[in-house]
Amino acid sequence: MRIELERRSAASGLFAIVSPLLALALTLIFGAIMFWMLGKDPLHALYSFFIEPLLEVWSLHELAIKAAPLILIAVGLSVCYRSNNWNIGAEGQFSIGAITGSILPVLVPQWHSPLVLPLMLIMGLIGGALYAAIPALLKTRFNTNEILVSLMLVYIAQLFLDWLTRGPWRDPKGFNFPQTVSFAPEAVLPEILESGRAHWAIVFALVAAVGIWFMMRFMLKGFEVEVLGKSERAGRFAGFSSRRMVWFSLMLSGAFAGLAGISEVSGSIGHLQPSISPGYGFTAIIVAFLGRLNPLGIIASGFVLALTYLGGEAAQLSLGVSDKVTRVFQGLLLFFVLSCDTLILYRVRLVFGSTRVTAEPRT
Repeated sequence: MRIELERRSAASGLFAIVSPLLALALTLIFGAIMFWMLGKDPLHALYSFFIEPLLEVWSLHELAIKAAPLILIAVGLSVCYRSNNWNIGAEGQFSIGAITGSILPVLVPQWHSPLVLPLMLIMGLIGGALYAAIPALLKTRFNTNEILVSLMLVYIAQLFLDWLTRGPWRDPKGFNFPQTVSFAPEAVLPEILESGRAHWAIVFALVAAVGIWFMMRFMLKGFEVEVLGKSERAGRFAGFSSRRMVWFSLMLSGAFAGLAGISEVSGSIGHLQPSISPGYGFTAIIVAFLGRLNPLGIIASGFVLALTYLGGEAAQLSLGVSDKVTRVFQGLLLFFVLSCDTLILYRVRLVFGSTRVTAEPRT
């Protein structure tokens, strides 16, 4: 007996809808098995991971804080992926956006003006976009692989951030801790409500998601993204430039990642330090695909993945498990999302000798 994949004559509308839900269900099932193998009660563990973080007002604010960078980065990545340009370096663009956006509060801390925060956000946008322009330039000029280039640039950005915070930007009054001076109040992203720490980054994320959805749904640029993503040759016949699309999609996603970076530093941390992200740039890839590369779907998937971060922290306290459990859940979710998406274009057949048996109904 062997298993074969047979391509469908047309994409399955049923599995296009069911696939993310099936992936979530399988993630929960295999997560329960994982907790059982660790000697924990599966039901209590899943409750601690996915329900307990939603029961307090302060934890809902923390959920919004963690969802904001995921949604913001994933929305930009969705434009890249739908245009068939594969930016895997959002984590590096996140770091560079945080660095460039922190220039004013770190180097000119005595400047107290209402203009400081808007300029910081703009500089974060520009920094992330320019860093994403490096793989765009190399791809359009030298036909390099943007996946490899953008991924390698992540480590350059992280090492540069580490060098800055331990070297020239380190706070001389910080008792030798590797961090910059604390941002002045004018450089801190304000909270939305008095009941918790959630700041305006979540608003930026929601506005970006709605804006990109509108662009993809109603504007010529969105149509251009779709056409070039599905067929570069057809796009050329329509008068669209694949080279310009490489620049547009990569720099747009880099700008959103940069904005997420400076928003995280300004709103949640209050200074630069060697580690400013638990891996938002990589987790946002899962968010983008779980949301079907649809900006509105990304809003929902962003909160789901943010919940895994909160759940991981809660599980460490209540169950005594490793913080690596969060990574396992995120990896399982990505694996099952991609696996279940296969059923959209293929049906599974069991082959016994020369006899084939369809393992799922035609849809």
